[in-house]
Amino acid sequence: MSAEHGKNSNAILDIGDRPAPLQWFGLSLQHLFAMFGSTVLVPILVGLNPGIAILSSGIGTIIYILMTKGKIPAYLGSSFAFIVAMQALMKTQGYPAIAQGSVAVGVVYLIVALIISRVGSAWIDKVLPPIVVGPVVMVIGLSLAGSAANDAMMNNSHYDLKFFIVALITLGLTVFFNMFLKGFLSLIPILLGIVGGYLVGVAFGLVNFAPVMKAAWIAMPAFEVPFVNYQPQFYWGAILGMAPIAFVTMTEHMGHIMVLDQLTNRDFFKDPGLHRTLSGDGLASIVAGFIGGPPVTSYGENIGVLAITKVHSVYVLVGAAILAVVFGFVGKLSALIMSIPSPVIGGISFLLFGVIAANGLRILIENKINFDEKRNLMIAATILVIGIGGAYLQLGQFQLTGVALATILGIILNMVLPKQARNED
Repeated sequence: MSAEHGKNSNAILDIGDRPAPLQWFGLSLQHLFAMFGSTVLVPILVGLNPGIAILSSGIGTIIYILMTKGKIPAYLGSSFAFIVAMQALMKTQGYPAIAQGSVAVGVVYLIVALIISRVGSAWIDKVLPPIVVGPVVMVIGLSLAGSAANDAMMNNSHYDLKFFIVALITLGLTVFFNMFLKGFLSLIPILLGIVGGYLVGVAFGLVNFAPVMKAAWIAMPAFEVPFVNYQPQFYWGAILGMAPIAFVTMTEHMGHIMVLDQLTNRDFFKDPGLHRTLSGDGLASIVAGFIGGPPVTSYGENIGVLAITKVHSVYVLVGAAILAVVFGFVGKLSALIMSIPSPVIGGISFLLFGVIAANGLRILIENKINFDEKRNLMIAATILVIGIGGAYLQLGQFQLTGVALATILGIILNMVLPKQARNED
């Protein structure tokens, strides 16, 4: 490891290096493509405008880089962790509730950042050990499985074989792109899968181009600003349904920081500090909530680009963020994204949601969680069944959704259960 402020000799461009203009554009565009598929998929699944999600990801990334003093090369995109909660809220109370949940998520990040700046971060590992985080991440993926299957099979609530064939072809193409492509194309398999599935959808007559043709090239994104587009009110169900999930995304955030430490030969937990990285993430989600986007989080896809290219320049990430803001104002792009057939989204979702669940399993394996211990079995079993089963707590107008409820119960069980059952002594 080199010194904290030293140069990383393994990098082609280190964090503070500025690329030449043409090279800069190409490298930034590569990061934009890497995050694009996942960032637009979240709003499509929830029913939000993709253009505003792209815009808020760019603004969020710029905020993050400013908060971390330009020391961390990271990109923030739409978070998958909140999809279940956002889908439920969109069907019942609309975007204003999602916005309030997103702001609540950001506030939780800021509160934790403040605590960490005063007392350190050791307590987080005690509250959210791998036996809690792993099953919760699995729940986030598996609780979405039904949504993926519906998108893949159902045409206006009726089973459609043509839909399912398109979904399976899309899945097959995305698996192929993940496994067999090399170089730059290997960085964008989700985007390629969506494009390939879209073309299959065109061939099957599932795409309506009329809205794309009518859309203006330059258009204001569909902003959802409180007091301008709607009168805000308190949505306690949204706040309490989304805020607890922030603790799960925090662990992912810290995992990404660890990977970036290894890639760049730095210690970002010390400089600029975990409190600054969490503050940047939290402020980005708050801003997203105020303009119409979903909560954001650091993206592993872009960390993969950093690892493969060895280009760690923060200027490249800022360039990608600026491009995202510009793309948010391209009306035809938003219309084109909205024209993607649901079975294409379903086919992609089979893979994405499964990968999320598999990452939860990987957390358990990498940390060598012993399921011969009854304590671990009780915690994991409770989280998995309550979360995947969609159990929720309803008190009047307040509802605590399955993922949030499973997370809270997992934290409580981890804190109160003894290390060993009495019959294990």
